[in-house]
Amino acid sequence: MAMTFLGGIADRIVLLGGTLAGGCVPGFVAQYRQRVGGRLDQVLADLAPFREIANRFHNGSLDDLIKYHLASKDPTFYAEGAALQAMVQSEQSLRHTYESLQGGIWQQLAYLIPNHDPEIVRAAWGDYIPSITLDFQGLSVALVIGVSLWVLFLGLEWVVVKAGRAVVR
Repeated sequence: MAMTFLGGIADRIVLLGGTLAGGCVPGFVAQYRQRVGGRLDQVLADLAPFREIANRFHNGSLDDLIKYHLASKDPTFYAEGAALQAMVQSEQSLRHTYESLQGGIWQQLAYLIPNHDPEIVRAAWGDYIPSITLDFQGLSVALVIGVSLWVLFLGLEWVVVKAGRAVVR
């Protein structure tokens, strides 16, 4: 009787805790998206003077400016070309990520789970302040995560009880 009572309390704690934790997911995704947007803004600002140089000397082609740098025998000038090329690649990657994170929360999660940047995750987590989004999508994420963890817990509990009964026999 006491084990049934404790099991009943434990599964409700898992359901409530999982739902509360799941409710925080949309807030974390929003902070991740903001960090991506901030990094994109920064790389665009860093590239602006180079775009101006490309406009003046290379008919607006940043690629031609990069090729010009990379063709140089001067190691400093060559290194600047490589750095510029890395910034352009970063801009493309950040722009793609930022655009992919503009849909609904389920679309964002579908993109973010396999494509997240661990460095941005760590930075966002370091500043993360838990918040729960009370719109339909936020509540649906909370319920899906909460119920999923609850069902997983119930399944594990069932396995443990069955294994315990087998050992007792």
